[in-house]
Amino acid sequence: MTTATSTMTTRAIAARLAELCRKGDFETAQKELFAKDAVSIEPYATDDFEKETKGLDKIIEKGEKFQSMVEAMHGGVDISDPVFAENSFALSMTMDITMKQKGRMKMSELCVYEVKDGKIISEQFFM
Repeated sequence: MTTATSTMTTRAIAARLAELCRKGDFETAQKELFAKDAVSIEPYATDDFEKETKGLDKIIEKGEKFQSMVEAMHGGVDISDPVFAENSFALSMTMDITMKQKGRMKMSELCVYEVKDGKIISEQFFM
């Protein structure tokens, strides 16, 4: 198992992120792999989420809020193998979920990450 105790390469970070996300362990991934001042960017602002979230604590809060809105997960989280470009990588993520008051849906997004000094400094989602 890889940990973030030493400076990790972009490829090692991508592999660890994919491993944790496939288990649905998003908070561990964030705490282990993200910089304290990381930025998370959604495709657009909604009633539930702002377009941009700054700082690891706020990103973790956003994840907790999302989890609180999920009524049921149907199967696991499908995460693709990463695709790389220098200090960035992308994964596709698909989830079959039932959201409280919104019903069942299949969510599919492209997740793009930028790495600096062995930590994820930004994530951006495209649907």
